[in-house]
Amino acid sequence: MNNQIIDIGVNLMHRSFHQDREQVVARAAANQVTPLILTGTSLRNSLEAARYAGRYSGKLYATAGVHPHDAKSCNEETITKLKELAALPQVVAIGECGLDYNRDFSPRDVQRKWFTEQVRLALELDMPLFLHEREAFKDFIAILKEHAVQKAVVHCFTGTLPELKAYLEMGFHIGITGWICDERRGKHLRDLVRMIPLDRLMIETDAPFLTPRDLKEKPADGRNEPAFLLHILQAVARCIGKPAEEVAKATTETAAGFFRI
Repeated sequence: MNNQIIDIGVNLMHRSFHQDREQVVARAAANQVTPLILTGTSLRNSLEAARYAGRYSGKLYATAGVHPHDAKSCNEETITKLKELAALPQVVAIGECGLDYNRDFSPRDVQRKWFTEQVRLALELDMPLFLHEREAFKDFIAILKEHAVQKAVVHCFTGTLPELKAYLEMGFHIGITGWICDERRGKHLRDLVRMIPLDRLMIETDAPFLTPRDLKEKPADGRNEPAFLLHILQAVARCIGKPAEEVAKATTETAAGFFRI
């Protein structure tokens, strides 16, 4: 395959990449997976991701945000610092932010408060949102509708048909991960992905998490990495009945336009 593909969600600052981060980026590029967008999940992590991405101009980008798990650590200064990070040329979205009622690592009212603050920041800066939602759809969509959000990607979508329809009606983009490669948990996703227009579809590994279950040669440590995005692309292409080349070209153009890279 000649087309490059963009991985819109890589947790490259995760501790599992401490020993070989440079090699992971090189392996991704060797597999035509470039550029990579590094996911910021806390203030500290967003700062690290932005710093690291700054060393690879045009090859790495980053998001800046606070995941709902970390919402309890937010204060007014957090938003000010995210705003400073967002001014860097390599920072292309606000997030990962949203609501997670599955784990409840932060109280729900606290999650809602700081998700709302990050939505406001993205709108103020005219930047896209990189979103996380788990078992919190009703409150999640209510906040996004209240603020008339239009430019957002629902990262790692694994939801239902009504949820997908609601996101598409609002003009959102959808990120699909290796979850689609799991014949047990991802079965419903294989049907739903056909309903996503190609100009709204993006692909991601969410590395080091969500290693595709059907990889022929699984890494010994079980770690996912951006080089495996090609495998996810092929799974998506099979599900929607289009050539991998066409899906690669479309998802890359969609991601490049969305993140303005």
